[in-house]
This record gives sequence, structure tokens and C-alpha cells, in this order.
Amino acid sequence: MISMTNSLDHLITGCVNVHSKAELQVKLKLGRPLRIKLGVDPTSSDIHLGHTVVLQKLRQFQELGHQAVLIIGDYTTMIGDPSGRSTTRPHLSLEQILEHAKSYQSQAFKVLDPEKTELRFNSEWLAPMTFSDVIKLNSRVTLQQMLQREDFRNRIDQGYAIHLHELQYPVMQGWDSVMVRADVELGGTDQLFNLLVGRDLQREEKQEQQIVMTMPLLVGLDGVQKMSKSLGNYVGVDEAPTTMFGKLMSISDELMETYYTLLLGEQLDASLHPMEAKKSLAERIVTRYHSAVAAQEARADFELRFSKKDLEAAELPHYSPAAELSRDVITLVVDAFQQAFGITKSRGDVRRLVEGGSVTWRGEKINDPKALIPSGSEGVLKLDRKHAVRML
Repeated sequence: MISMTNSLDHLITGCVNVHSKAELQVKLKLGRPLRIKLGVDPTSSDIHLGHTVVLQKLRQFQELGHQAVLIIGDYTTMIGDPSGRSTTRPHLSLEQILEHAKSYQSQAFKVLDPEKTELRFNSEWLAPMTFSDVIKLNSRVTLQQMLQREDFRNRIDQGYAIHLHELQYPVMQGWDSVMVRADVELGGTDQLFNLLVGRDLQREEKQEQQIVMTMPLLVGLDGVQKMSKSLGNYVGVDEAPTTMFGKLMSISDELMETYYTLLLGEQLDASLHPMEAKKSLAERIVTRYHSAVAAQEARADFELRFSKKDLEAAELPHYSPAAELSRDVITLVVDAFQQAFGITKSRGDVRRLVEGGSVTWRGEKINDPKALIPSGSEGVLKLDRKHAVRML
């Protein structure tokens, strides 16, 4: 077996919580590959860059000879993780979940080595459980424990409902750890409570308790909330190279250091001009999930569109506004941002872009927020310095 005694510092780099470092050090000295668990719920068909932060940590363990255990939470998805939520998640059908799971797997293996990954579905052990089994499992966790969760306490304080099925989620996730005999479980910082429940249930089962390691949550393109498809502030790992490159170029200069640290695992070179640093980040991310050639082409396309201003010759996302949509420029720009780039802009945000001269139609600036673009018109609508669409 490969000796792991010198890998501790490398593995905990970037982690927010390690519970505990001393226990991990002991496990690394066992002289055997550790079982490193990561559970993902296929709530949608896309994995975004926020997901890759913890996937890359799992890959680090793989590269040191440990066994990655990727659990597809087909059963837990039917509940929906309540972590960080102020409302209950909508229910998905089993058919939707399984369809999402297929794309999750292919996208996750853009980061993980499939040959070194044990892939499991938690329906394997949760589906056969009887109601009596569920009652027995629930008897091991108290209501007081559940109410220690900050998000549950907040929902109670704010008058939001907490449904009983949501209380099952941490128990089910914890039972996953028992069933795969996890040595380590990875997750985002919002998963800390659930991961600790796994330790408790393992102790109840006379197993060695798993080490809990949490990673930071990646802030999305809006610069405010965590990256999320439902918020429209995400970059999907399966998105087209030009789309991926363009989205990354839209992040603020203030986020650059965080993105370099969490996505590339290195410090931002302070000597680089912010624009060059951003282009380098975008090019390297596109290379990782597509190819070097695709990244170079995406960069060239971006520079053609926004550095050389030759939008007519550039490859742009197509945008066709709905027939019933108002044709005023503010409404169209708000809709184009959402439809073409998944970016949510308020009407006030867009009004400021128009008044600042950032919005152009067929190469001409639009300064009047009340300007209309006639139905059936075709041409390039530039939304701001970094985004443009070809309106059809």
C-alpha cells in the first residue's frame, strides 16, 4: 500500500472544517486506502463549477491512492436537501431523478477518475427499508439534535413551515455513511450538520467514525449568493466553450482571488492585469472541461466580440423574444440576459446600462430607456460590455 503519512497538509488545504485533523492523521497511518464518500443529489441535469470544488477534493484523495465512493442520492433527492432553504424543495418524480442522474455521472467524471470511483445509488439500501426499519432508525436521533440546525431554527423563527419529511434527510444521508463504511465524508459548509449525523450513526453501529471535511461554497456570477442553477448565477461544466468563457468573464474583479483559489487551487498573481487574469482563468477552465483548442477558440471569439468590437462577425447566442413580450429595450435586455446567459438583471440595473451607453442595437447606442425595437427586427443586441446576442 502507498504510504499516506505525509499527505495530511495537502488534503486539508482549502477545507473550512476538518473534524478532526488528529483523527484524519490516525486514519492516514493505517496503511490502507481510505473510503472517501461524497453524496450528490441529482436535483437538475447540470453540474456547475460550484459542485466541482468538492469534486476536486475527492480527486485529490484518488490521486493519493484512496477509494472514492460517489453516492447518487436518487432516494434522498425525492425529499430534497433542506440545507440553507427557507422553503420546502419541490418534489421530483423518480423518472426525472434517474434522467438527471445519468448526466450527473458523465459530468462528475470530467473531474473524477471513473476507474477509481465506486458508484452507488442510495436506493440500494433505502428502498428495501420497511416502515418499522425507518422508525428504528429515527429512534437514534432526537428532535433536539435536529433543531440545532441553524436553517431549521431560522425557519421556525421566521414562521416558515418545516415538514416532517425534511427531518428525515440528515438521517438518510447519515445512514449512507454506515452502509458504505465511509472513512471520510466530503461536503460543502452547508452540509456540516448532515455529515456529523453520519458520525453519530456510525458510532451507534460500532463502526469507526468518519472524518468530516467541508469545502467553501463558491459564490455565483452575481457576486452575492452561492452558485446555483435555480438562481441563474452558475457556470455549467457541460456548457458550450464560448458560453462558459463569456460567463467567467462576467465575474467581478473582487471574486477573482476566490475563483483562482477554489477552482484552480492557486493564488492569483497580483502582477497580472485584472482583464488578463480573468481571461487566463476562463481559458484554463474551458481547457479543463473541453480542450485547449476549444479554449483558444473561445478566447479568440471573446476578443473578437469585445476587444475588436466586431460583433457582426462573432459567434453569438441566438435570442428570440416571445411574441407577447413588450418591445421596449429594457424588457428585451432583461429577458435576453436571462434566456441567453442565465443572468438575472433587474429593470433598474438595465436602465443604468442603457443610460450609461452600454446597450447597443445594430452597432448604435441606445440611450433612451423607452426606446422600442420593432417586432421581427433582426440584428446584434449588445447587453453590456461583456454580453451580446443575435436577435432573430
